[in-house]
Amino acid sequence: MRNLLKNHYLAKSISDVSWSLFRQWLEYFTSKFGKQAIAVAPHYTSQKCSSCNAIVKKSLSTRTHVCSCGCELDRDINAAINMLNLAKARDGQSRSNANGLTTSTLIGENLLAQVSRVKSESPSL
Repeated sequence: MRNLLKNHYLAKSISDVSWSLFRQWLEYFTSKFGKQAIAVAPHYTSQKCSSCNAIVKKSLSTRTHVCSCGCELDRDINAAINMLNLAKARDGQSRSNANGLTTSTLIGENLLAQVSRVKSESPSL
């Protein structure tokens, strides 16, 4: 969030977005359809090759991921595959929030349960 807010043209719009409501919707629909929502750190997911794990530097305007191993994918598809692999590697372990801070949220626990637990653990909140 901090880096997104550095864009002076979009900062107000980004601040107005209800991130917690978005997370609640994700948790609701994943539980409704019997799926899991696992937060992963998005760092380097569009630059890392989903086939060979090599880092392929590219600018934001480059929309195709082309690696020396022969992998050629849309940049977003490559990032999605990498995020899926990260989520599978975590196997439902502790997750991190948008700031990258680790939380002790377990799969299936909703946001309200997490907030109430954090408040009881940290009375200053």
